[in-house]
Amino acid sequence: MAQSSNHAVGVDNTFRRKFDREEYLQRAREREEKEKEGRLKPKSKGPPVQRKPLKHRDYEVDLESRLGKTQVVTPIAPLSQQAGYYCSVCECVVKDSANYLDHINGKKHQRALGMSMRVERASLEQVRQRFEVLKKAKTTGSFTEQDLDERILKQQQEEEERKRQRRERKKEKKKEKAVEEETEMDPDVAAMMGFGGFRSKK
Repeated sequence: MAQSSNHAVGVDNTFRRKFDREEYLQRAREREEKEKEGRLKPKSKGPPVQRKPLKHRDYEVDLESRLGKTQVVTPIAPLSQQAGYYCSVCECVVKDSANYLDHINGKKHQRALGMSMRVERASLEQVRQRFEVLKKAKTTGSFTEQDLDERILKQQQEEEERKRQRRERKKEKKKEKAVEEETEMDPDVAAMMGFGGFRSKK
């Protein structure tokens, strides 16, 4: 039998982790020195970026093109084909139209476009020019009775054209149906039974 000893060699049975205080004190001092150096150093990121002032959009925001449509969403689909509104500038998907509007008007999106959130101050002359442009647009786009009559006439013509096309489609379907019925009925059997077909003669 092996002799049992009170002192096991090479095995730590205390089950307590022992820390070297000197080593950890040294680490803490080094970390504090690095933090002091980091605070004292000025953060030189280079020259400040000059961004353009905020401008109005020159395009229409499309919120209604996918309204009421169903779409199969898969987890492996690219971002642009997932459910919601996709922003190609920031490469993100926003789930609803309100949040999409908030996103495209927000700081992150405008910075990605290279604009700051500051608006350029307009001069008196620019304001007057803008008023003149808006007045001209209002007078040229005025609505008259003649425009209304033309629109009504055009709409009636389109409706008549749709009705005519519908009638032609019905006639074509009837002809196709008649041809199918004639091919289904064997002429010899029909003559033997004493009738030419089931259609009424009009």
